[in-house]
Amino acid sequence: MTSVIRIQVGSTNPVKIAAAKQAFEQCHPDHIIHCEGRSTPSGVADQPMTESETRLGAINRALTCQRDDSNKQFAFYISMEGGVDQFEEGAATFAYIAIVDQQGAQHIGRSANLPLPDQIFKRLENQEELGPIMDQVFNTENIRQKGGAIGLFTNHAATRQSVYSQAIILALAPILHPQHF
Repeated sequence: MTSVIRIQVGSTNPVKIAAAKQAFEQCHPDHIIHCEGRSTPSGVADQPMTESETRLGAINRALTCQRDDSNKQFAFYISMEGGVDQFEEGAATFAYIAIVDQQGAQHIGRSANLPLPDQIFKRLENQEELGPIMDQVFNTENIRQKGGAIGLFTNHAATRQSVYSQAIILALAPILHPQHF
């Protein structure tokens, strides 16, 4: 009998739900992965502009899922929060991953940086969000629920989903091998 791992994602964005499901399926190939999303507040700006704000948004969303699951229906609560910041190498976008278990233990991960052009970062500093900016610059529609800026700037060699899945897999390391952590 194959066991089921139930996961709740702190978002209804299909890219984020698919990324969580894909990551857990890769790490748990002998399990059935049940993954569902729900809308949760991040408690930060719609477009986080620093690493710390982005990290906090991911943690807030995952903890809200865990706190609201009074019947403990899910084994894990996952959130992905995309943000931007200015680094020594220039402006970049990235995501923080928060995985919380039923007991509230937190496992935090982060994706790689995607460099951003200065003109796009300046628009972000003026309270615009990355998805709509990318839609305008690349003449796309709702790219945030598709390949994202990552897909557009990498000619789809990487996508928002693939980068989120990779970051989730890395954040799962302490869960997969707790004896080493």
